[in-house]
Amino acid sequence: MIGKERGFGLGASIALTLCSALLWGVAHLAAERRKTGLALMAAYVLMLAGVLTVFTAFSANLLSLAVQPRWLIVLTVALVVIALIWTAVIVWSFVLVRPDRSDAVGRFLTTTLTVALCALVLAPTAYATRLAYLSRDVVNSLFTTTSNSPVVADDPFNGADRVNFLLLGADAAPGRPGVRTDSMTVASVDTATGATTLFGLPRNLQQVELPEGPARDRFPYGFTGSGPDTPGLLNEVFQFAEDNPDMVPGVPRGKRGPALLKQTISDILGIDVDYYAMVDMKGFAEIVDAMGGVRVTIKEPIVYGRYREGLLAAGTRKLSGQEALWYGRSRTDSDDYVRMGRQKCLLNAVAKQADPMTVLNSFERLAAATKRAISTDIPQNLLPAIVDLSQKVKDAKIRSLSFVPPLITTADPDWYLIRHKVAQALDEHSSTKPATASHTPSATQSPDDPINLDATCG
Repeated sequence: MIGKERGFGLGASIALTLCSALLWGVAHLAAERRKTGLALMAAYVLMLAGVLTVFTAFSANLLSLAVQPRWLIVLTVALVVIALIWTAVIVWSFVLVRPDRSDAVGRFLTTTLTVALCALVLAPTAYATRLAYLSRDVVNSLFTTTSNSPVVADDPFNGADRVNFLLLGADAAPGRPGVRTDSMTVASVDTATGATTLFGLPRNLQQVELPEGPARDRFPYGFTGSGPDTPGLLNEVFQFAEDNPDMVPGVPRGKRGPALLKQTISDILGIDVDYYAMVDMKGFAEIVDAMGGVRVTIKEPIVYGRYREGLLAAGTRKLSGQEALWYGRSRTDSDDYVRMGRQKCLLNAVAKQADPMTVLNSFERLAAATKRAISTDIPQNLLPAIVDLSQKVKDAKIRSLSFVPPLITTADPDWYLIRHKVAQALDEHSSTKPATASHTPSATQSPDDPINLDATCG
């Protein structure tokens, strides 16, 4: 018995259909299907309780789940099942309380309402499913599925106090072969607190000692390159390894450069570089645009372009991707070392401003840009731990030490001094040591103290 037999007019039909979309079973109770109505209500309450539990008790783990392809599949299936059941309940409720056939206007209005309610349920589900698919695609495209060692949930970094990431900015300029890693920074992150120290290496570091083995056998007195295209600077090691398989025997193309550069920089700094991530500079601009820009404080006007075709005015402002690219690349009226400082400020700004809502609102563009711009050797099974660690980094201070003049002479580097300064910087800010009074931050690099990027960059 439905419609007219139950005495449901247009108003009652619309109200009961709408209420049933908000609380399953209302229409069934009104139609005297009490057992079904109560069962639907109980199922609805249990579903809401489950969702609320996930978003409250497990909220800290949601981002970690979002980088695990298996859980993304589970989430997608769960969302689709819930949406289909919800839609079926709405339609079922409408059938029970719709107006009599003779009321054509009533039938049309309630049918339209039902279709709209179903769309209201299915549209967010379709969007969430799309995000889950894109997330899974990005994770599978960028991150390796194998790891040299298993990851233990309670101790993902195998007891290490710090984990070290080599961050590379790659630039393939017209008129020169291959890729040059013009930006090289090691981010040493305290696994307990997220406190981070950035160690910057200038691209023009010379006489770099290569790791023991075929690479050092070829260049026993330091890397000197092989001609005018490779005069022997640190930023050429990556591409030189890619072009010369004998430098890293048994390592496939695409991995030779990262392998040799990671080990080379490990030896320079005296710390193990665990993972690398390389960003193509043009792709970086796309990432910034996808974020909606990045806000930085420009201390002094920055002229950019070979023919001085642009100017970034001083002040705190939001930069577009192209402006951010020039902010990090320009050496006009300055030098490599000033540029290195700006690059670290840019990394700091992006890390602080890439909040979950920003990422969610521009996820599709970010996903596409990320796939084109980034390469890394971070394994998939470590991603949940990396995500958790990144949340600590966002709340911690980021400090920086660049090995540039006057601390280091790039043409004749003091390797012992570099390693000593690295050990000193990490020891002073170890999470196992009691806190000490912080040094006054300075915009000028001090040979004796890393600078605080949060204060220096504005």
